[in-house]
This record gives sequence, structure tokens and C-alpha cells, in this order.
Amino acid sequence: MPPLAHFASRCCRSPVKRSLFTLPDLSSLSPFSESNGNNQQPQTYHERKILPYKPSELYNLVADVDSYPQFIPFCLSARVLSRTPTSAESPGAMQAEMTVGFYSFKESYVSDIKCRPNESVEVVAASSTPLFRSLSTVWRFQPASPQSPHLSSKPPLSTAPSTTEAPARTGAQSPDSGPTLVTLDLAFSFANPVHAAVSATFFGQVSKMTVKAFEERCMEIYGPG
Repeated sequence: MPPLAHFASRCCRSPVKRSLFTLPDLSSLSPFSESNGNNQQPQTYHERKILPYKPSELYNLVADVDSYPQFIPFCLSARVLSRTPTSAESPGAMQAEMTVGFYSFKESYVSDIKCRPNESVEVVAASSTPLFRSLSTVWRFQPASPQSPHLSSKPPLSTAPSTTEAPARTGAQSPDSGPTLVTLDLAFSFANPVHAAVSATFFGQVSKMTVKAFEERCMEIYGPG
């Protein structure tokens, strides 16, 4: 075949099809992916620590939702929308609008909050959001033994005297005497598997960061205990 005809024959053949470049599917990396067989169950974390404060002191800090941006990691704003006082039949309740932000993500949502004075505070996202499928945080406060070897030994943040006078802790231990065992249970799932994949390692440290920030907040408000 003449060279020119051979060239024309090659040019007339069907071109080889090439796929366009696509981003990799990150959903397989996500702990919330259905392919992992967990039906997108929330990721859960549990932290506990004994702090040298009364249950009522710790409860008051967590129940003060408006102050969350001052010590809760990645909480950009918090605003109470409504309150229902505590009664003998039911715990106190609040609804609050919160905004969280980390990396390039920023999300506002409404949370339902149940408060059992000096015992627990439960914060649950009222409905799924574009970022979170579910999100809940539960704080619990229980009296602990003063002889516990797990008491925090961290020094105070500053040498400035505390404006809150610590009550004398002598005699028999009352239900509202320190120290206190604080437990934090965090459960969340992302609505988007890509968000979960990007944030899996980072978000796994949030519970530890929250307890550490809470301890620092206690020292700031109440002193070293």
C-alpha cells in the first residue's frame, strides 16, 4: 500500500476512546459509607475525667449555652432561642441555634437541650443538616472520691486570684461536694461521605479536645479547685 494511502487508512479508523479524568471516590474511605456494612451508624466517643470541683459548678458551666463559643472547640456561636424551666416531672429544656466551623466547613443548626440540674446536660441536633446526619453530646456529673488517684494535677492557667470563693470541704461528703467525675459522650455522623473521609482523623480528637478545653474553663472560672 502506498505510504499516503496507508496514512489515510489509519486516520479513518475509529479513534481509541479515553475516559475523562475523574476525582477518586472517597466514600469507601468513610466510616459512614454503606459499603462498610454499618448502615451509616454514628461514630461514638467516650471521655471521662475527675475534676476537683462540685457537680453543681461543672453543671452550671455546661448549662450556660451562650458561653459555648468561649471554650467549646469549633463552636463559633451559640444563642438560646427558648427555655422551659425544670420541674419535678421533667428536666429543663432549651432550644439553641449553634454554628460550628472547621477546615472549610461551616454549619448552623438548632439543638434540643435537656438539663437535669447537677446531673447531666444533653445536646442533640434537632434535625439533620447539610453537614451532619446526626450530632449529640451528653455531659454527666457524678460525685467522686476525694482520694481518687485520677484527680487533675494540671496547674492553673494564671496566678490571678479566683473571683469565686471555694467553699470549705470538710466532714461528710455531700452529693454536691467535689471532686466530680465528668463523662462526655459524643456521637455524630456526616451527611456526606466525602466530609466524613476528610474529617475522620481530625474529628476523632474532638472529644479529647473538648474535655481539655472544659478543664481549662473550670480553672479560669473557679481556680485550681
